[in-house]
Amino acid sequence: MLDRAAIVRGLQKIDRRARAAGALVDLAVYGGAALALAFNLRETTRDVDAVVRGAPGFLRSAVAEIAREEGWPPDWLNDGVKGFLSAREKMALMESFQGGPAGGLRLYVPAPEYLFAMKCMAMRAADFEGGHDIADIDALSDLAGIQDVGQALALVEAFYPAARIPAKVRFGVEEIMERVAARRELEGAERCLLYTSPSPRDGLLSRMPSSA
Repeated sequence: MLDRAAIVRGLQKIDRRARAAGALVDLAVYGGAALALAFNLRETTRDVDAVVRGAPGFLRSAVAEIAREEGWPPDWLNDGVKGFLSAREKMALMESFQGGPAGGLRLYVPAPEYLFAMKCMAMRAADFEGGHDIADIDALSDLAGIQDVGQALALVEAFYPAARIPAKVRFGVEEIMERVAARRELEGAERCLLYTSPSPRDGLLSRMPSSA
């Protein structure tokens, strides 16, 4: 497993190698790595889901060298996420990785709403038994400001053609958003209880005799 510090260290090594070689590497990072790097929603991830859009040969060599240095699996950074990419991507450039014409790593991460849609498309039935995707979708629904099932499904359809969205995804989104609504209702009740509960001092003052 890779934590946020390890992911950053690996990417910094790619950046330094690219600058030394004068190569500009455009890399888009998704999944758990994006959640850890951009949103602080994950502590660890198994690997870095990424798609390279510049200098692929250089990147393959750098990733292999870094794997040997760190003792990581050779596929610690891989493009297994490619099957879930949208033709309507919404990405942002990370300030800490902005390579330029002289070389370096230019790193992109998805907007919360795009990552929400991707996670919905990628979820599996097993995730309901404790997988990461359900918890990630729950957290991203707050970041993306998604209020209900209809809005969630409309967001998925904003990134993927309706014909490409299987029924299991639609049913899964409905179930997750029901859980999200229940969680939010409970959190609201707890906040309300916190604000309305009398403090011990209130009770003490009510029992004190009047000085009049």
